[in-house]
Amino acid sequence: MANIAAKRIKREFKEVMKCEEVAGGALKLELVNDSWTELKGQIVGPPDTPYEGGIFLLEIKVPETYPFNPPKIRFMTKIWHPNVSSVTGAICLDILKDQWAAALTLRTVLLSIQALLSAAEPNDPQDAVVAKQYRESPQLFNLTAKHWTNVYAGGPCIIGDFNRKVQLLSDMGIDEHQARVALSTFDWELERATEQLFS
Repeated sequence: MANIAAKRIKREFKEVMKCEEVAGGALKLELVNDSWTELKGQIVGPPDTPYEGGIFLLEIKVPETYPFNPPKIRFMTKIWHPNVSSVTGAICLDILKDQWAAALTLRTVLLSIQALLSAAEPNDPQDAVVAKQYRESPQLFNLTAKHWTNVYAGGPCIIGDFNRKVQLLSDMGIDEHQARVALSTFDWELERATEQLFS
């Protein structure tokens, strides 16, 4: 790895370790295989959002051209959010693309991703299906996001009705995650989800 990038990452890593968010348990950063180019981040779902109480893991790949180019970051924990792909975990956030500046640090990036969970941008979505639900059925979006947070990120909110529907499809031999995606996509209408899965 280019020396400048490695030095910078080491410095930022120390900065994150000392920051108040780490002390408070809201952020976490660790090396993968003792490599400065591959890191694992962790953010806690912000209060008063459907992600509250969830713990979300992030894969962080730092390019050799860092800090002149942004790190590549994706959610490893599945999440229902307009700006995150429910399939790949890819994140749509301007500072990870064209608004990146060399002055930004891993800490500011993690905090920005955490802030994105509080303030979605449905008009610049990464996941069109989620964004549509967010705009057209905000209440249902909220419940779906809480359900995903409970199932994948250990969030506290159990939505029994959704769990039952997923179980019904699982009993028909559908993979549990596929069942959840289909139901979430079709606003938890069992009939439409079943149709799509078996067509």
